[in-house]
Amino acid sequence: MAPAQQVQVPVQASPPAILSVLETTLVAPSPSAGAAPLESSLPLTFFDVLWLNSPPVERVFFYRLAADADVPAILSNLRTSLPQALHAYYPLAGRLRLTPGTADRYEIYYQPGDGVTFTVAEYRDDVDIDELVVDKPREVCKIGPLAPPLPKGGPVLALQATVLHRGLTIGVAVHHAACDGAISTRFLHTWAAAGTGVVAPSPPVIDRTLIKDATGLYDVFVKAMPSADEMEHVKELDDKLLATFTLSKQDIQRVKDVVASEAARRGAPPPRCSSLVATFGFMWSCYQRARDDAGSNGGDRPTYLVFPVDHRARMKPPVPDEYLGNCVGGAMHAAPMDQLAEAGASGLFVACTALAAAIEEAVRGIRSPETIALWLDKFREAAVAGMWTVAGSPRFRVYDVDFGFGRPAKVEIVSVARTGAMAVAESRSSSGGIEVGISLPAAGMQSIQKCFQDAIDWLRHQ
Repeated sequence: MAPAQQVQVPVQASPPAILSVLETTLVAPSPSAGAAPLESSLPLTFFDVLWLNSPPVERVFFYRLAADADVPAILSNLRTSLPQALHAYYPLAGRLRLTPGTADRYEIYYQPGDGVTFTVAEYRDDVDIDELVVDKPREVCKIGPLAPPLPKGGPVLALQATVLHRGLTIGVAVHHAACDGAISTRFLHTWAAAGTGVVAPSPPVIDRTLIKDATGLYDVFVKAMPSADEMEHVKELDDKLLATFTLSKQDIQRVKDVVASEAARRGAPPPRCSSLVATFGFMWSCYQRARDDAGSNGGDRPTYLVFPVDHRARMKPPVPDEYLGNCVGGAMHAAPMDQLAEAGASGLFVACTALAAAIEEAVRGIRSPETIALWLDKFREAAVAGMWTVAGSPRFRVYDVDFGFGRPAKVEIVSVARTGAMAVAESRSSSGGIEVGISLPAAGMQSIQKCFQDAIDWLRHQ
């Protein structure tokens, strides 16, 4: 295994005051069977270029450590196992660039010697990990710095391990143009397996020709590509809070039952109410009701929830689950604000009906290049009308990322403090449940907490 290369790495800003950076290392992919990854260029597809100006996706994994944990040994193992994982995922050690000789073609360029910045830091404040892994609102300024910035120059991945009292965090920043969440979390599972010796997930499939573009969708998307200002539509605020809301498996089933009963009462066909639709619908209705309570009543104007749908299995021919890149589209459908915000069965029915229609439209549309070409127009329409977006998925199994010192006590997508999205993962506390992370200023957080608790209380008394 190749040793990590010690270098000086320029970063975007000075480290936050609450962190003391101990070292920053450039970790290159290791040779395997005597062969290092070769110089390569991985072109962006129409799925990838959509995200070229997007802010990075930032996750933080919180781990409790035993009182007698050998922290230097843990850090050493994280560092020495990383090259092995990067060997399989070597494009993530490369950088985004404009393809030489072109005006609008982009690629991930990798050459031997490239690597990923791995920062080791220490939390300066005497904060116990238990203070940071609770569900109640916490200050974003105390959690956000645990995810590293992406260095300048186009890197697509950065990693950070931060030591704090009785715990350790692993922060990850990934540029969305390089890959979607299915692959970035698969990489983390691979890194964890390299450090523990357990069987790793099957290696990634690095072949962008699997994404067919016979009708020139890339040209359509690159010309209409959102600017950085449009993508970063919510700015990070110092006074923002981050909180977690959990729906148990039983809560989710109650939502499904309520929606089915309301459909029967209305004489309407019941929507296809999966666990995700039930969760998104419940949270969307709460979110809109909280906005109305805060004086943002929109009447019958439309609003949108925009969430990712993985199209790997739906492509023709199908794309492997292991495909390294983006293969997600946005599902979106409007609902009237006033109907969405209604308490009880009515708001849930409206929300879940709209979400089920969004999935149906997204799945049907992937078979039509003409429909795909309209994605950006629909996204802009949603942005003008008002929308809430989703990051993450319960399918990523983030709570199974075990580096040898236990499962995470908490996983946060801290970048939702900037994008305003709803972060989604499997529940760490209840099998079959789903947890949602939301970041808002204090007044907005207080409002959605009340709406959520009122709705849960009502749901459990049906």
